[in-house]
Amino acid sequence: MSQEMTLIFYAFRIPQSEEQAGHHRPSESQTLQDVLQSILAGHDNSFRQANLRRKGVNDPISLEALGPRICIMGPSNSGKSTLAEAISRKTALPVVHLDQLHHIPGSHWIPREPAAFRLLHADAVSQEKWVMDGNYTKCIEARLARATGFILLDVKMPVALLRYIRRCYSSIPRIGGLGMSREPVTLEMLKYIIRTAPQNRKRHKKLYDEVRLPKLLLHSPHDIHACLEYWGVESEK
Repeated sequence: MSQEMTLIFYAFRIPQSEEQAGHHRPSESQTLQDVLQSILAGHDNSFRQANLRRKGVNDPISLEALGPRICIMGPSNSGKSTLAEAISRKTALPVVHLDQLHHIPGSHWIPREPAAFRLLHADAVSQEKWVMDGNYTKCIEARLARATGFILLDVKMPVALLRYIRRCYSSIPRIGGLGMSREPVTLEMLKYIIRTAPQNRKRHKKLYDEVRLPKLLLHSPHDIHACLEYWGVESEK
């Protein structure tokens, strides 16, 4: 049923007199337009959920359900930071890129001292609102203890590898990076994506199954795009 037909259908169903309305009569502050807008909003949300399921995302969940502290995990180069920025634009939640806490700013990915990173991580998760992307599973218990929602990007290795190569040849600084205009392709990173990340992916999926929070599992860039569309989030130009 189109929205126009839905509007007409419910307009004729709304009681036109106090006797017809009974206890269902709208309050004085609730106009006919308010009622119809509420009906159409519910209809539109149902359509969005059905559309998301058709696109392969079986468990749609609202951003509101994920709460004010959202933890995002997934393989390197899976799109975690990009997703975190998109959610932030929609919700105004402060973004925390854990890569930026773990590494010395402006360096070529030189890690901080472990104790320094743990302090920065503890301070970040103690805040009341955030959307935080990154793995760093040595600190995951403290992060999940504060999180109100969890998103896992279960992206396959070839997808992450392609994103990494494209990123290195792009002149646009990477989202969540350390401010370098361009990063070289390194053998170390290629080995990590091809060999290490698939093993981590299995551990992340096990963690996802154990987490008792509102959560969302996305398997591909297509899933991510469909979810952003469902949330009404515009992709960054």
